[in-house]
Amino acid sequence: MSNYPPYAAPPGPPPGPTPQYAPQYTQYAPAAQEPFYSDTKSPYENDRFRPKRRINDPIVLVLFILQFLGFAALSGIVIDTWVKDGGLGGGLGKTTSGTSITLNQSTVYLLLLVTAVALVLSTIYLILVRAFTKVIMHITLILSILLNIAICVYYWLTKYYSGAIIFTILALFSVLSYWGFKSRIPLAALLLQVVMDVSKHHISVYVVGFIALIMQALLAVWFTFTAIATYTKWTPGNPSCETTSCSSGKVAGLIFFEVFSFLWTSQVIGNVALATLAGGPYGCWYYFGPRGEGDMPKHPTLAAFGRASTLSLGSIAFGSLIVTLLELLKLILRAAQNSADADGHPVEACLACCAACFVGIIESLVEYFNRYAYIEIALYGKPYITAAKDTWRLLQDRGVSAIVNDSLVGMTLTWGGYAVGMLSSLFSYLYLRITAPAYNADGNYTAPVILFAFLIGLQCSLTLSSAIEAGVSTIFVGLGEDPQVLAIRAPALFALIAQTYPDVVRGVV
Repeated sequence: MSNYPPYAAPPGPPPGPTPQYAPQYTQYAPAAQEPFYSDTKSPYENDRFRPKRRINDPIVLVLFILQFLGFAALSGIVIDTWVKDGGLGGGLGKTTSGTSITLNQSTVYLLLLVTAVALVLSTIYLILVRAFTKVIMHITLILSILLNIAICVYYWLTKYYSGAIIFTILALFSVLSYWGFKSRIPLAALLLQVVMDVSKHHISVYVVGFIALIMQALLAVWFTFTAIATYTKWTPGNPSCETTSCSSGKVAGLIFFEVFSFLWTSQVIGNVALATLAGGPYGCWYYFGPRGEGDMPKHPTLAAFGRASTLSLGSIAFGSLIVTLLELLKLILRAAQNSADADGHPVEACLACCAACFVGIIESLVEYFNRYAYIEIALYGKPYITAAKDTWRLLQDRGVSAIVNDSLVGMTLTWGGYAVGMLSSLFSYLYLRITAPAYNADGNYTAPVILFAFLIGLQCSLTLSSAIEAGVSTIFVGLGEDPQVLAIRAPALFALIAQTYPDVVRGVV
């Protein structure tokens, strides 16, 4: 019995773009009047893997660097004051010590525990994806539905109505999504098998994923200390207010900037990891063949990381900024919903909830599109606008949009990140109820603490799962540009795609 998986290429000459498919795939050829891949392309065509040595989108790159330096400077100021004031008391576990004015050391310990929980849950999720490639869609979707329902019921029972309304809508949506996309699971499962099989031979996939996860966790810890120290320094009534001007407006403005910086930097970390893997092991596997055949360039992951973290960093920051602004808008709408709910205005709360859901849908679509633009950036070194235009043309002209719109892989990994974020926020909520810190005696800080916990868990999980999404999306981009390569590289996957979406694999005039 052969040791090669059913979707792997058989041993022989290094596979590459060829004029014709194998005979068993000629049934998917277009009509005779359309040429069926009559040209043979080099893996290096159009500067693929050899982009021009220029810095793309320098203005956005400068803005990204400035905001990061601004966050670092602000962090240094507030943490220094926080340390001098002794952190306003508080501690680990149930304690009544510490100030009752604002967040104190108890919150720091809580969010550090949340970060540790997010790391553990994200790692477990990666292990599950690695071990159960065929059933991971079912497992993740079913668990997400159960989590949504359980958290929804819990919030209704504890009379946390704003959260209960949101999770009721999300629970219904997750149920409908599962039954609506169930027929697409076989294709997505086989696609995950291909990606995981490639990953087995490139340890750099997991190295990049875990390095990105660790960096994300460190950023979350840094953000946690900075946010708590900001509350400590400028909330009216704190000891530091004797020597500086304090106001709730100043706290809100600085927290807004810190959340913006955290989200933007988090997006960039995850997208640099995606571009590194797309331009490295996954892209090279698609266009050069397996490493053992000798055609793959040396150290493809390091070369791709060098391009993504220098010449293309501005382009990656550009796309990440768009998603960050949408995320901030969604957070503002959720805050408005919580405020309306607390003030006893159910109509305004429902309107804000609907608006937040609408913005969330737009954000998901932009993130989905950006992932393919980042792969164009990783492979060709294009500026963001050029990559976005080329991605749109690719999705329209090559028919890949049919697969992109119906693919379950991205949704499955997103649900995984969502589940980790929800479990992290639930952990923080239970911790607050059990420990009852002095600053949250009236429950005013429950919502922001839960929000911080959700962001930390979500970003940690999505950063790690980007290692898998990079492989899936790279195959889709390669399929749109050179589908004949996939027919040789993974014939079973190509055959299933050809059966499901025959227009995708038609000849390109």
